[in-house]
Amino acid sequence: MKLDPIDLRILDELQRDGALSNVELARRVHLSPSPCLARVKALESAGVIDRYVALASASAVGLGLNVFISISLRTQSKESLGDFERRIVEHDEVMECYLMTGDSDYLIRIAVADMAALEKFILEQLTPIPGIEKIRSSFALKQVRYKTALPLPRG
Repeated sequence: MKLDPIDLRILDELQRDGALSNVELARRVHLSPSPCLARVKALESAGVIDRYVALASASAVGLGLNVFISISLRTQSKESLGDFERRIVEHDEVMECYLMTGDSDYLIRIAVADMAALEKFILEQLTPIPGIEKIRSSFALKQVRYKTALPLPRG
């Protein structure tokens, strides 16, 4: 789907506030409500808009520890990578998981309440996954920037 400047403005507004009413969205992007809704539906159908979510505050729900964990596997075969990926996505604590280049195979970010919850996650959920060779954790001391909106081209 080729995105025009109006599509980009719609995406920008919805990334800032996915709960906007169609009437308010249309006003902000200078369209009437019917064509605006048609464009939003087209963006959804094309997969440009993946989903709508509410972003909860981690600290407000008791998840005060943000941990980045680098994981190296014994082998990097297609089967071992696939097995690890199938198992890691089963854990609610895992917020993000990336297959990496460089020193480790995967980088995951987890959200847990405290050090005891981290220890439990590592010992009871991470280390039992077959094929893990090395686990290295880094703690976020302060969140300097967090955003979910993608940088869109200027239309």
